[in-house]
Amino acid sequence: MMDILQRLARFLDRPLFPWKKLIIGFSIGQFLFEGFLGLRQYRVLQKTVRPKVLEHEVSQEVFDKSQAYGRAKAKFGLVSNIYGQIQNIAFYQFDVLPKLWSWTGSLLLQFAPARFSGEISHSIVFILSFIVINSILSLPTSVYHTFVLEEKFGFNKQTPKLFVTDIIKSNILAFTLVPPILAGFLAIIQKTGSQFFYYLWMFGAGLQVFMITIYPIAILPLFNKLSPLKEGKLKTDVEALAKRLNFPLHELYVIDGSKRSAHSNAYFFGLPWKKHIVIYDTLIEKSETQEVVAVLAHELGHWSLGHTTKLFGISQVHFFYIFALFSVFINNNSLYSDFGFTNSHPIIVGFLLFSDVLGPMDTIIKLLMNILSRQFEFQADEFANGLGYNAELARSLIKLQIQNLSTMDADWAFASYHFSHPILSERLKALKWQPTEKVETKSDEKTDVATTTGRDEL
Repeated sequence: MMDILQRLARFLDRPLFPWKKLIIGFSIGQFLFEGFLGLRQYRVLQKTVRPKVLEHEVSQEVFDKSQAYGRAKAKFGLVSNIYGQIQNIAFYQFDVLPKLWSWTGSLLLQFAPARFSGEISHSIVFILSFIVINSILSLPTSVYHTFVLEEKFGFNKQTPKLFVTDIIKSNILAFTLVPPILAGFLAIIQKTGSQFFYYLWMFGAGLQVFMITIYPIAILPLFNKLSPLKEGKLKTDVEALAKRLNFPLHELYVIDGSKRSAHSNAYFFGLPWKKHIVIYDTLIEKSETQEVVAVLAHELGHWSLGHTTKLFGISQVHFFYIFALFSVFINNNSLYSDFGFTNSHPIIVGFLLFSDVLGPMDTIIKLLMNILSRQFEFQADEFANGLGYNAELARSLIKLQIQNLSTMDADWAFASYHFSHPILSERLKALKWQPTEKVETKSDEKTDVATTTGRDEL
């Protein structure tokens, strides 16, 4: 394997190789391809006729509102993608990376003790500066998405104060976690020679386990309040379901998702022997008890069928492939030179540029992962169906569709590339859902669309 990687490295390290043009070309090509798919989907979102399988499930009013929401998100996505594309090209054309590297190096020389003048310290300051710049540049689209688009369709629950507080917390979290992680990343590469990718892969796997462990303790509480689920029928039924499946349930939580959004869902997390189930307060508010249990039967189906373990395993293979391929580019003189790094070859810069080179391959991986994910979703639905929750799961999917105004119809190519979950009509067909009565949501609001039917993704 090492011989193959070394040969590939020599082949790609050619003088005057046009890496910048290649990466910009890849980026523009991906943008045009995704724009083409978006146009196909936009035509579907202009339809006024409901999919046949949803004619009795979804009112015309709900369908029209869902289509309008989809079109609004599509337009926003196009504008934000153009904005991002302009940023990327500007970063490369105006040599922002070498200028930022030089500027952060000057900062260290002026203000930091001499022992912090090495590549690791320089890389940490460089990346933190990069994070701040990206945070500032993404602010306009974040503000518009939250306070215009989501507000228009009744989903935003954030106040400006909470929005700003979240940004501050996110940056504090980045400034806390990035330095030690990046220091470990760079130290491993510096000290382990040409076979660094083996050690980097083990470091990454250990880091994932660590993050899973500290997430509920140190990270999630910074943004949301987790409260133990109160005693009652819902808690009793969920605990009974977990016991029936031998699911290692440690704690049942309700999360205050309603303080930011009206969207709802449920999920679980934790180590293999100690799992936590989290239910959105919005899901409990607008669903019957057995419908919430059906949602969790679907989620626990992922665990019982080994989907979470398989995805973790696939992610490890993916990480190994990334790190091994990075060893081909880490000393590529032509790559560094074409982006303005003629006198120095910072490892972290090489990794950023390599990530852009990797873009087309990751697009293929994204497509394959979405295909696999949709297959897993059908299997989890069938698992819940096998537990006797067919009607409850179908009704819950329909209600979630109403609450979240999720896509009810999709172009096949767009869905294959972008969607990790099947659309409602596909899931109802798979469940062989036969409606016997109108589905209604629990809501005191005068809403929405809560008078008929619809659904969302779990």
